[in-house]
Amino acid sequence: MKPDHIYKQELKKIESKLTAYFKGKNPESLYKPSKYVLEGGGKRIRPFLVLTSAKAVGGEFKQVYNAALAVELLHNFTLVHDDIMDNSEMRRGRPTLHIKYDQNTAILAGDILVTLSYESLLKDCKENSVKILQTFTHGIIEVCEGQSLDKEFELRSDVTINEYKEMIYKKTAALAEMCCSIGARIAGADKFNLKAAENFGKYLGMAFQIQDDLLDLIGEEDKFGKKIGSDLVEGKKTFLFIRALEKSKGNDKKLLMKIIKNKGIEYSEVDSYKNIYYRLNVIDDAKKEILRYTKLALKNANSLPDIDGRELMIWLANALIGRNK
Repeated sequence: MKPDHIYKQELKKIESKLTAYFKGKNPESLYKPSKYVLEGGGKRIRPFLVLTSAKAVGGEFKQVYNAALAVELLHNFTLVHDDIMDNSEMRRGRPTLHIKYDQNTAILAGDILVTLSYESLLKDCKENSVKILQTFTHGIIEVCEGQSLDKEFELRSDVTINEYKEMIYKKTAALAEMCCSIGARIAGADKFNLKAAENFGKYLGMAFQIQDDLLDLIGEEDKFGKKIGSDLVEGKKTFLFIRALEKSKGNDKKLLMKIIKNKGIEYSEVDSYKNIYYRLNVIDDAKKEILRYTKLALKNANSLPDIDGRELMIWLANALIGRNK
């Protein structure tokens, strides 16, 4: 079966298992809002990382389905709390949880999602459970630290590329790394294959986040899922912005500093700033960085023992970053 068909097949299974997980749970005032979050859909990349990592080190999908659900429950917990912190009104075309219900309901729903994630993970922890739980817990710590850094950077004008990379590692890549780690650990990977699986997740996560920064500026709005240029409008310290600020001089630097001073720009100004980015070649800089991290991810995937698992990892990496080879 082709990798894309396997992905679609497993995606259906994950959706079915997520729905079943909430069946019959009470009180409704707690579990209905939690279920609402998960009904928003998504690519379910993180549970698929758990499955592919288990497969790539010689295991089977059936060993890690509960762990796969666990990371999706955890991921949605982070989305609920991110939306509250960012005052976001919409996600995936629907009102965010705190808008549909209220902030207290959303906070409690997020709390139960992270708790349920542990309950689900424990079902697959037959051996090496302490290390698996430590890995899972450390992933949550990294995400919280990454979110904190992201909020801190909003108030600073001197964020460096290295600091930005640390932030996206913690906020995005560390969770992908954790998904691969627990999938490989549950499947009984040795130290060499465990590290390769973890590195695949880490480097793919880095490439994915920089790609997300890039698509915010040059992506197609209907495919990207949000209005182009929103990072500039919100004054976010992305890879593109930090790199442009480092390379800019004169009037370009003044205009970029204006974003920091005003905490963003108007949508009508996006095209003029896009021209600055092109003039400073930061679009190409971002593409090179995405390619560099992707190559590192693929190198680690190619060192893993199971051919079918490797193919799934390689397909996923290429699909996520929009490459054809």
